[in-house]
Amino acid sequence: MSGNRSLPHVKVLPEDDANRQLAIGFLQYPFLLARNIQVLRVARGWLNVLKLFESVHAIELDRHPDRLMVLLIDFDGDPDRLGQMKAKLPARFTDRVFVLGVLTEPERLKADLRRSYEAIGAAMARDCHEGTDTTWEHALLRHNAGELDRLRQHVRPILFPAVE
Repeated sequence: MSGNRSLPHVKVLPEDDANRQLAIGFLQYPFLLARNIQVLRVARGWLNVLKLFESVHAIELDRHPDRLMVLLIDFDGDPDRLGQMKAKLPARFTDRVFVLGVLTEPERLKADLRRSYEAIGAAMARDCHEGTDTTWEHALLRHNAGELDRLRQHVRPILFPAVE
């Protein structure tokens, strides 16, 4: 990300390298305004995503009111993981922090789709850009529907301004 921090922008905090690669693929989508999004270093576990958010990123969100955050995690087959994550997030960030991830692990999604992480990430970006759910309707991703709807409302004008 090379954009102005006082303008709307998105930071992505991935749990692990597989999630980081999905995010990198998202960045490679040709119609994405890449200067408005940054993929951060991996947190090494979903609990570490929470710890890093609480110790570093919550402070940064307070400093930068135009920043949005995507916490990209593995749900490890736990349908309650979203609720666990949201329960730990301060209410003041409800409209600025989004939790997304594969229901099990990205490795399983990669095997099911028979595509690279980067190709899957680019397909996710295409869906976001075009307002479709082709990739997001996969059985391992469809649990993200509520978060994805919220996220799209906020990030499409930032990442795909020609759409709006």
